Amino acid sequence: MSTKAAAPDYTIANSAVVEKYKTAGEISGRVLAEVKALCVADAQTFDICQKGDELLTEELSKIYNSKKTSKIPKGIAFPTTISPNHIPAHLSPVNAEDTANLTLKEGDVVKIMLGTQIDGFPSIIGETVVVGSSSAAPVTGPKADVVVAAWTASEAAIRTFTTKNRNWDVTNIVDQVSKSFGVTPVESMLTHNQERNVMYGPKEVILNPTKENKNQMDTFKFEENEVYGLDILLSTSEDGVVKPSNYKTSLYKITGNSYGLKMKSSHQVLGEFKEKCGGPFPYNIKNLSDARKARMGLIECVNHQVMLSYDVMTEKEGEYIAQYFTTFAITKNGIVKFTAPTFDATLYKSDKKADETITELIAQPLKVSKKKKAAKN
Repeated sequence: MSTKAAAPDYTIANSAVVEKYKTAGEISGRVLAEVKALCVADAQTFDICQKGDELLTEELSKIYNSKKTSKIPKGIAFPTTISPNHIPAHLSPVNAEDTANLTLKEGDVVKIMLGTQIDGFPSIIGETVVVGSSSAAPVTGPKADVVVAAWTASEAAIRTFTTKNRNWDVTNIVDQVSKSFGVTPVESMLTHNQERNVMYGPKEVILNPTKENKNQMDTFKFEENEVYGLDILLSTSEDGVVKPSNYKTSLYKITGNSYGLKMKSSHQVLGEFKEKCGGPFPYNIKNLSDARKARMGLIECVNHQVMLSYDVMTEKEGEYIAQYFTTFAITKNGIVKFTAPTFDATLYKSDKKADETITELIAQPLKVSKKKKAAKN
């Protein structure tokens, strides 16, 4: 009598899955540290993004090379993006002539985002730096307020992901921190649960929701063994509203949806995407044979949701946006970070601070001590 093989466990209850998340996260963290060092005055965003992707590829080439592991897929889960000042995310030029190839200046507030995946488990990280900042001459004013607020909100929010809480509890915590610092969450920004080969799961946490968002979004409780990509984006503006920009996006992702594409160029670009990217992760069209021609075919693919475009939005000129992105898991012993963005408090001098309830929340450890748990029982 034949027995049906058990389906593989792709949750973090499986230690092999945790190891893949952690290994990918370690690579993402090491590369982010190197990319941060490149964010200096007169550096160009194309050069930084190019170097970041090269470093990610190089680091990935060093792992899972044995006979047993060589067939396990691995790759870039999120290409390097460098988004200065009022640009929240997704800026990654296709070449040096691209209008998105900006030259960094002293004092620019720069968001860095990148990530890797092993066997479809992505560990993505995002961090904010201010070009030229130092402990001797710390950043002050609205720039300091928004960066400190974003870090504080990230650390407070991550501690709100407990099995007793709901998605709106996180929204409210981020609102609370933002008000203390006189900044605003970027409107309608989402955090998703993620699974193997799924970056955007059905469970969503929203920042600064519109009335329509509130009416449409489901309410849910967090559960043990879930993984999330926590994306905190705060702005110095009063409303946090971002709008489409003149910068052309370079990042696209295969959605898995089917449609009878009409144009030859659409079939060509989709075929090349599948061949070169393979998985359901964003890919930079600079790596295609002809990025300019690819844009023609991508229009039909995006219009019919065969592909997802990572559009480049902007806040109002003169405003600043700060970001922290953390990939983490909810376990029976608390929160485990797979990526861990860093924050150096000596680089920023804000005259604002979080209220006492937030300070107390952040003081709580992410993981619950087994001894303490046993003492309660």
